[in-house]
Formats: sequence, C-alpha cells, structure tokens
Amino acid sequence: MRITAELIEESPQFLNTLRDRELDLRGNKVSAIENLGATLDQFDTIDLSDNEITRLEGFPQLKKLKTLFLNNNKIQKVDASLHERLPGLAELILTNNNLQTFTDIEDISKISSLRRLSLLKNPVAYKPNYRAYVIYKIPHVTVLDFRKVRHQERLDAKKLFGGEAGEKRKKEMPHQSSTAQRSVKKPTHERPFAEQISKIKAAILKAKTLNEVRHLEALLQAGKLPEDVLKLSQDGTE
Repeated sequence: MRITAELIEESPQFLNTLRDRELDLRGNKVSAIENLGATLDQFDTIDLSDNEITRLEGFPQLKKLKTLFLNNNKIQKVDASLHERLPGLAELILTNNNLQTFTDIEDISKISSLRRLSLLKNPVAYKPNYRAYVIYKIPHVTVLDFRKVRHQERLDAKKLFGGEAGEKRKKEMPHQSSTAQRSVKKPTHERPFAEQISKIKAAILKAKTLNEVRHLEALLQAGKLPEDVLKLSQDGTE
C-alpha cells in the first residue's frame, strides 16, 4: 500500500496521552514514506510502525513533527538530509529494524533537536561498545534505548572514543554489513519482566478512551513502559 492523501485522511488522528496531535499510520504494509505533505504539517507525532519501510527518507519539511515511531519495519538506510526535513524532531523510535553498522546511523547524529532515540533490536545494537559509541557520536541524546544517559556514561564514552586513541579505535571498528550480522541472535533479556508487563496492563486498563489504549499499545510495541510516557519529557542529563 502507498501513503496517499486519502489514507492520511482516513487514518486515526487524535490527541495522545502526552496531549500531542498524532497521526496513526500503523500496519498498512507501507513500503515507502511519501506524500506526507498532505498532512499540512499538523501533527506532533506520526506513527509508521508495523509497516515494511526500508529507507528513512521521503519526508517533506515538517517543522511541527516532534515524535516519529518507526518500530517493526525493515529500515536499513537513513537519509542524509533528514535533519533538514525534520528540524524539530525530538524522539525517533527505530526499534526492530535492519540498521547494520555505525555508518548506517551516522546521519542520525545531524539531528541536533533529537533527545530520545531507540535502536533496540537492530543488528548495530549488538556490536561491541554500541551504547558508548552512540552516546559519543550523538551527545545531545538524553535517553537512548529507553534508558537515561548518565553523566558517567558520557565521560566513559569520551574516554573511549575521544582523542587520538579514540580515533584509532573508531577506524578499527567494523563498518561493513555481513550476513552474520543480519542473522545475529537477539538476547531475550530485553523482553519486559512479569512485573513490567503487569504495570503495562494496569495502565491500559486505566485508560479513559480508546485512543489512549491504542497509544499505550503502540508504545508497548516500541519497547516503552507506561511510566516512561509520564517521565520521558522531563528526562535530561545529570
């Protein structure tokens, strides 16, 4: 299916739990991002999760957009001009995609407004020193993979990748994709524990509207816990 003006008009549009105006384009078997100019830049959040998108590109300039859900797609390429198209993007959720190497996420670092990023369940997230490298490369991100970036992590990342020794280490890091990387087994410890699942179910039961329920379910699929919804906008560096 293609994103058309008709699909946008017929898709759910609502105020989510953060009181942001959201467009829900989930689960439409969309393979490419296109025609979002038809939104007239009216939305704070666009949910494109559970589709078949392979490239993070095709955006018009959307100055209002703050949050972009793209979990459960097939993204393996990020447009070099994304920071120009989405100048106010603060949250980018790319959980469970196909970004393979550090080179594949290089252009994300250009989004100076970005504060919250998830690359969980991408092959790149299983590379040695992945978290330290992303913290070093994208220092303005305050929450990475739904975990607040600590001050000590920033110091350790700078020590690991800064200076001449760091430059040498970066050059020695593998940057090419491989079949082995694509088939890497993902550890099971990222699944929510029983207590977390109970909290999620309780939050969904307390939701007052169908739209709130759908939004909580979308956040759950992205790997986000209900308490994060309430605290995430307040997160910052220590």
